Amino acid sequence: MTAPGVGAVVAASFVIETPEAFRRSRDVGAWIGLTPRRYQSGEVDYDGHISRRGDARLRSLLYEAATSILTHVHADSTLRSWGLALKKRLGFKRAAVALARKLAVILHAMWKTGTNFDARASASAAP
Repeated sequence: MTAPGVGAVVAASFVIETPEAFRRSRDVGAWIGLTPRRYQSGEVDYDGHISRRGDARLRSLLYEAATSILTHVHADSTLRSWGLALKKRLGFKRAAVALARKLAVILHAMWKTGTNFDARASASAAP
């Protein structure tokens, strides 16, 4: 619950059997369903909408947490700065989905290492 936007409900809903179930923290984003689908054929190759493969409730809670970071949280952190830069470039909803995925990755990494959220850590350095 030290991460911005994450309260008791999101923290309690972020349940994985063991944090070691994923070798890399960024695989959690795909497990929840927050990564883009890939469509490939002989002539076409593009990324589509998010896959929506995982737990819908957890995905919506992470989206709400990301929305909270973009709108209500005013504490300065590199995660919020990264999200606001995406918001300018891609729009609010896409930035919120990307921020939700990154938040899931950060939460898993925090759980795996047993550390607290560091607001000054680089958002791109998140595993």
